[in-house]
Amino acid sequence: MTGKGDGVQKPRRFYKAVTVGEIEGGHVVLLDGRAPKTPSGRKVVLPTPALAALVAADWDAQAEEIDTLRMPAQRLAATAIDRVGGVRADVADEITRYAGSDLLCYRAESPASLVEAQSLAWDPMLDWAAEDLGLRLTAVGGVIHRAQPEGSLARIRALALALDDFGLTALAHAASLLGSAVLALALQRGRLDGQGAHDIARLDEAWQEERWGVDYEAADRTAARLQEALLLERWFRALG
Repeated sequence: MTGKGDGVQKPRRFYKAVTVGEIEGGHVVLLDGRAPKTPSGRKVVLPTPALAALVAADWDAQAEEIDTLRMPAQRLAATAIDRVGGVRADVADEITRYAGSDLLCYRAESPASLVEAQSLAWDPMLDWAAEDLGLRLTAVGGVIHRAQPEGSLARIRALALALDDFGLTALAHAASLLGSAVLALALQRGRLDGQGAHDIARLDEAWQEERWGVDYEAADRTAARLQEALLLERWFRALG
């Protein structure tokens, strides 16, 4: 059967009951008693019952057809299991690169209202990173790249590698989504919730919209990014 309007064949929902079970090594989603697998054929074993419940909700939300594009927690879990475990150093390096050009460090030089808005929203996050995490990043005016202290970048990398595969996967996704390793760490550690991290990351866009109006396509993208940020909040909380 083909999904309406997209021309892509989707598998039919083949199960009735979605539950969560415990096995040696962790927790699993059960579809009529059977555990689903990742695209590479590995069993989806999650480290906490809360994370298994979050993934189970994706399966339970499917209707007559299974739409993997509407299963963000399952996709994140599969990425952690299939891909991240073997390339942890590379993923940590990617997060570190976001810190090297962190959104919060590149400030407008005008107009004054935007400069003030950035300072009010972004300075407290850089202060938190310095005081709580030992990450001292330098903010500059304009867009010309400025290298950040090597010690701070090394610290970011160490914090990333201290996470398990599921936390590391989500942290990398958050850094990419928000354009900021600092905001990603704030979300991971509960300093910000998903809404707050999303709002701080898109401050410039919101400032523009207040003056020039909202583009409907941009609004759809914004709504999608917000849903991703909210999922990441739930993911980090479920990891404990």
